[in-house]
Amino acid sequence: MDLTGLDIIDAHIHQWDPHTTPRLFSKHAKLLRYVPLPVDLAAKLTPRRDLQFVGDPTAYLGPYLPADYRTDQGGVGVRGLVHVEAEWTGSAPDETRWVASLPFGVDTPALTAIVGAADPAAADLGPTLDAHQSASPLLRGIRANVAHHPDAGVKSFAAHDGLLTAPAFLDGFGQLAERGLSFDAWLYSGQLPEVTALAERFPEVTIVLDHLATPAGVFGPVGKHTGRTAGERRDIFDRWRDDITDLAAQPNVVAKVSGLMMPVLGHPVPPRGLSTQVSVLVDRLGPMLAHALSVFGPDRLIWGSNFPVDKPITSLPVAVDAVATALTKAGASTEDLRKIFGGNAVRVYRIDLG
Repeated sequence: MDLTGLDIIDAHIHQWDPHTTPRLFSKHAKLLRYVPLPVDLAAKLTPRRDLQFVGDPTAYLGPYLPADYRTDQGGVGVRGLVHVEAEWTGSAPDETRWVASLPFGVDTPALTAIVGAADPAAADLGPTLDAHQSASPLLRGIRANVAHHPDAGVKSFAAHDGLLTAPAFLDGFGQLAERGLSFDAWLYSGQLPEVTALAERFPEVTIVLDHLATPAGVFGPVGKHTGRTAGERRDIFDRWRDDITDLAAQPNVVAKVSGLMMPVLGHPVPPRGLSTQVSVLVDRLGPMLAHALSVFGPDRLIWGSNFPVDKPITSLPVAVDAVATALTKAGASTEDLRKIFGGNAVRVYRIDLG
């Protein structure tokens, strides 16, 4: 699909270097750097729930930096990028400082906003936010690790659910409003009612729902007992549809059309180096995107590639084409696509394109 003329903002990317910065996966990346193993053997040694989440562990074993994004970008005309925190294990503001120092905007798109890591329940939230904002004037919001799935075979990033409505989290969350910061919420679809409750309590805070809340297993089996049959997958979709409809009733919530190629959704992972085709993705993603467009409207959807996390399933140009085609089939106009692929991100993340 021709997207010429759109000022595209990729509102969800990750940058990392596990060899020189502290990441959850740095230990394994460094080990395999000095004790190289065949890629297929590395995959076999990866825990099953981790492998189902990432699809191909090689994306996490080396750096992913501006030049790598430029290569993946292909012919897609991206004008600006929003970096979202990515499993940094040191002082979170150091990640913001590190990302801001990378060579964006030389022969790559410009870095236009940063979403840093912070936990609203933490006692040191205020100083952490101060440090983030001092680290870069591009800081626009935070994200916290709250994603939990009840299937123990699906990778969780929090020990349990309910974190978004815990008293300590709610006590700290008001500081975001005081500082004019947004909150990116990434979690699994079963946690959507928590986001709705949070949005109701803090209507003055913009909440960005990442990845349409990742209904794990909606396209195929994952974990121990998720999405095993067509009936189970339909139930996952139906619950997601109903809960995201409730969430969309909160006007302070916008949703990212991102992360839809994450392997944990149940996508079959194609052989390394190959991409799932546009037509297949349009058919697979179409119902989700049509519903998201119907409940959020074109003014509250934001596109992001989620690269390199989505890379094992398809290429960035194919992902853009598939999402744009599916949205057009669902009734989105060219002006709607301009908003979804750029304009809405500029507004929500207060991006200055110069």
